Amino acid sequence: MTTILQTAGQSLSPSSSGGFLRSIVNGVQALFDHLERRAAIKTLNELDERALRDIGISRSQIEDAVYGSVKTDLMRYM
Repeated sequence: MTTILQTAGQSLSPSSSGGFLRSIVNGVQALFDHLERRAAIKTLNELDERALRDIGISRSQIEDAVYGSVKTDLMRYM
């Protein structure tokens, strides 16, 4: 017995060009996401200690906050 599985949004027929284009689009999106996060980190690093304290993070938590891996210590202030 053969079982065919289909995930949402994917066709059952193989499409090499569609998969290739999807990979290119995903790569470009990942690049833009990375650049946007790096810009956010740069902006936050330019803030003084008081401004960082006002938004509830310390300088050592900037990257964690930008990448979404906020520690539990930070969550209690939100």
